[in-house]
Amino acid sequence: MLYRNLGKSGLQISALSFGSWVSFHKQINDKRAEELMSIAYDHGINFFDNAEVYALGESEKMMGRVLHKKKWDRTSYIVSSKVFFGWRGEKNKPNQMGLSRKHVIEGCHEALKRLQVDYLDLYFCHRADKNTPIEETVLAMNTLIQQGKILYWGTSEWSGVEIMEAHRIAEKYRIIGPTMEQPQYNLFEREKIENEYLPIFQNVGMGTTIWSPLATGLLTGKYNDGIPKNSRFDIKGMGFLVDRWLHKDKIDKVKKLATLAKELDISLAQLSLAWCATNPNVSTVILGATKKEQLIENLKSLDALPKLTSAVLLKIEKIMGNKPILA
Repeated sequence: MLYRNLGKSGLQISALSFGSWVSFHKQINDKRAEELMSIAYDHGINFFDNAEVYALGESEKMMGRVLHKKKWDRTSYIVSSKVFFGWRGEKNKPNQMGLSRKHVIEGCHEALKRLQVDYLDLYFCHRADKNTPIEETVLAMNTLIQQGKILYWGTSEWSGVEIMEAHRIAEKYRIIGPTMEQPQYNLFEREKIENEYLPIFQNVGMGTTIWSPLATGLLTGKYNDGIPKNSRFDIKGMGFLVDRWLHKDKIDKVKKLATLAKELDISLAQLSLAWCATNPNVSTVILGATKKEQLIENLKSLDALPKLTSAVLLKIEKIMGNKPILA
């Protein structure tokens, strides 16, 4: 396994990590979750990603049961949660979601109970909250750090302006600002990492724990001929993913990428994951497997890194034709 610093912090995070979004509770049971987390851990993965809203809290409970059963040395792994959406769904009442001091702190306490851990290594603001001053959120996160309930805090899908405002406030109070951001990043989704966040990487430094590196499975090629039964796009309530990703122009590009991957003697998924990892501003690539074979294949993506030469990367750019124009 390859390890990288999380931004400018001293935290060493595995270049590949394991996440639970969609899969835990909705697609897999405790037995499968334990099998997959064990394979990931045994292959050197040290970061397990979660959030309060995933399966409305059930994802964290499932991961917590696995962590409790495995009894891995707590210093050997990193676990996260995210706060914003709440876990009660439509039953959310005022203050049970968002980034108010109340929900940030209460959400942390609830996540700790579900995950059965004493502290969170990483705690993300899952979205920006237009109804709460960023100053209130920054100060709440610092309180949790001082209490030892979280070690690092960050953002997810925030704008560059919002992230820099959080840093400005942290500097004003001489407290700890956000260490990391969790944006979507893949061959189709590139703007934030490759353009909008560049000044942040250069000026204050920022780790990234990227999600959906395979574009929710599109970049595996499994949707080239329709939607397979029991796949992510087939899950009830995931129609928004189909509407966003399942388009002919995207499928055509995926097929061309698959041809290139075959020439390199690697899978399309391995090519797509390795491509994400070639970006020096990517700290870790979050994997989201539901099957043992799928996870083992994806774990081999780091072996494909040497095959992504400058010439190959140029071929990929020609296929995609979507390199962000720098501001």
